[in-house]
Amino acid sequence: MNARDTSYSFPPSVLSQIAQLPELPMIEIKALWKRIFGTDTPNHNRQFLERRLAHKLQLIEFRKTDRNLLDSNERRIKALIETGKLRSREKDYRLLPGSVLIRIYQDVEHRVVVEEDGQYEYEGSRYASLSAIAREITGTRWSGPLFFGILPGKNKAKKGAKR
Repeated sequence: MNARDTSYSFPPSVLSQIAQLPELPMIEIKALWKRIFGTDTPNHNRQFLERRLAHKLQLIEFRKTDRNLLDSNERRIKALIETGKLRSREKDYRLLPGSVLIRIYQDVEHRVVVEEDGQYEYEGSRYASLSAIAREITGTRWSGPLFFGILPGKNKAKKGAKR
């Protein structure tokens, strides 16, 4: 990563818990394991236990309920009940802060960093949408998510076209 890239910052509670794992006595590691997994430790390999605990702590933190996703699912369920047909999913893409999108366009590599506030950083400037960045790069209007490969393109064959 270069100097302008930003990395995702974990919530302090998770980061501090993970950072403290190497300093915890083994008895506390085992107690934390029992509290989180509900079982005794499967072995006494400290490195194994620390890695699994760190992973589980992150899963617990980042699997919290997303209200937008719940609302979207409720709308889809309601539509299914009313019509008996399931519409295709709404175009919904969420990128984790710190993600780096890379696109090579006309032999030039372009990097976009997803920021924590939902904005995007490209060549030292902040943009509200990927489409604005795609337009900056190409000089024409593009779907930003499609340009950066987040959404699949529609590859419908034309009538009479050979496959």
